[in-house]
Amino acid sequence: MAKRLVFFWVFVCLSNPVLCQLDEFVYNGFKGVGNNISLNGVAEIENNGMLKLTNDTRRLIGHAFYPNPIKFKNTSDGRAFSFSTAFAFAIVPEYEKLGGHGLAFTISSTKELSGALPSQYLGLLNASDNGNFSNHVFAVEFDTVQDFEFGDINDNHVGIDINSLASNASVNAGYFINGNSTRQELNLKSGKTIQAWIDYDSAKSELNVTLSLSSVKPYFPILSFHVDLSLYFDETMYVGFSASTGLLASSHYIFGWSFKMNGQAQSLDLSSLPSISRPKKNNTAFTAGVSVSAAVLMIFAIGTVLYLIRKIKNTEEIEKWELDIGPHRFSYKELKQATRGFRDEELLGFGGFGRVYRGTIPNSNTQVAVKRISQESKQGLVAFVSEIASIGRLRHRNLVQLLGWCRRRGDLLIVYEFMTNGSLDKYIFDKPKSILTWEQRFKIIKGVASGLLYLHEEWEQTVIHRDVKAGNVLLDSDFNGRLGDFGLAKLYEHGENAITTRVAGTLGYLAPELTRTGKPTTCSDVFAFGALLLEVVCGRRPVEPKAWPEELVLVEWVWERWKEGAILEVVDPRLRGGYDEIEVVVVL
Repeated sequence: MAKRLVFFWVFVCLSNPVLCQLDEFVYNGFKGVGNNISLNGVAEIENNGMLKLTNDTRRLIGHAFYPNPIKFKNTSDGRAFSFSTAFAFAIVPEYEKLGGHGLAFTISSTKELSGALPSQYLGLLNASDNGNFSNHVFAVEFDTVQDFEFGDINDNHVGIDINSLASNASVNAGYFINGNSTRQELNLKSGKTIQAWIDYDSAKSELNVTLSLSSVKPYFPILSFHVDLSLYFDETMYVGFSASTGLLASSHYIFGWSFKMNGQAQSLDLSSLPSISRPKKNNTAFTAGVSVSAAVLMIFAIGTVLYLIRKIKNTEEIEKWELDIGPHRFSYKELKQATRGFRDEELLGFGGFGRVYRGTIPNSNTQVAVKRISQESKQGLVAFVSEIASIGRLRHRNLVQLLGWCRRRGDLLIVYEFMTNGSLDKYIFDKPKSILTWEQRFKIIKGVASGLLYLHEEWEQTVIHRDVKAGNVLLDSDFNGRLGDFGLAKLYEHGENAITTRVAGTLGYLAPELTRTGKPTTCSDVFAFGALLLEVVCGRRPVEPKAWPEELVLVEWVWERWKEGAILEVVDPRLRGGYDEIEVVVVL
């Protein structure tokens, strides 16, 4: 049952606004709070009194705020008051080792936070207002996903955010035990009940964040930050919590909450709070199972050990999150057989990510392309999961279809449909095995444009490919163009501006502003597509080292010919004049 301490209003408050700031409330659970808590998004209060901000549904937001505004600044001098809060929370991810974004204790000028986005924005801000001084948003985030665009230190950190999701200060989650100065590591995704204390001392302009797995507050905070919040607070603000899910999801719970102005918030007794129910273990069955297993091992010890040694070499570890991530999961044995043991004779291509092999799936005789990601590649497990869970759901006739995947220890494999005629670059550069007609080239151009439009505007999210080039356009048996290789792709909500700190792509296809800002957009994809158009028409690479100096950079050479009124001189001479001049001019 929620227990709330009413405001202490005394006569002296009428004459001294500072002393008036003794506002205090305590929720020992949230059962029966009624209108004493304001919920938004998917946030709800469960029957046992737990406040559940989000569930295991992807890309959603949950807000919970104290319903009334609280005075945070002294009217006479504009200085922010001291405040203190304590709350107990837990984060239960959908998949044990992969976070589904996070939650934040929030002080905001509004409790609606309208326009805020889920995923890395934690339901606080969006791409257009992130970093604006006028936001008046202060938050302490408990983040379980590392977002490189915001400079996150890892996927298990506590951060102090002021008007932006790029933290002003952050630290790996941890805590101290009283009587011991050794820092203890803390996994925010463990599902354990964690108590957090956030204390702001106005006189010292100091903010401290303290964590613990117990009801007792440690002497040492895990994070301290010197800041004058007077610069960022309005006179009255709302206090509460915000949480969001992203491509993967987590359930974010608040079990209890206390808050106090100009004083120390009451620590929560974790034993008196509601908790997440967990299935009880059957110790009898466990004991019996262990006894039987021990007996079997004793009898067949030598044979079992030899068998296990041989078996472990080719075992496939299947974790809970892999059972329903989709699309189809292939066995490693199946793909090894399909590619004839990943023989060099089946190699279709290679790059920094690894190698691509041709294969034939046993029993079905289906031809596939198997992308085997190198263990040295920067594309790790999280990026691998993102690609198969998101790109695997794309469906368009001009995109290479992802058919399935496989994971065995360090091996990460993605299976695509096989494109009979290989990549476009094999037909337009150097000495191709055959010359594409203008009709074939124009059809390929229109196909890739259709696929790119789908990625940018027609799918449920905006997909920025980031590596549009001739080598990533695959040709099927009818020479239809299919855009492939989504290893660098980024997904964003529609209307959200992409942010990154690492320039990715291929030289000659990079938009000029991309190398300056490091910010990929649909426009940078369109620039790369423009370079592709010039390649297809001219039969040359964007940068041709063997060309005359004035013809070295393709786009500059074409532009000069355009200004001279001789644009048709850039058309691939191997076409021998067999093209539609109007179509060529339109493309150029």
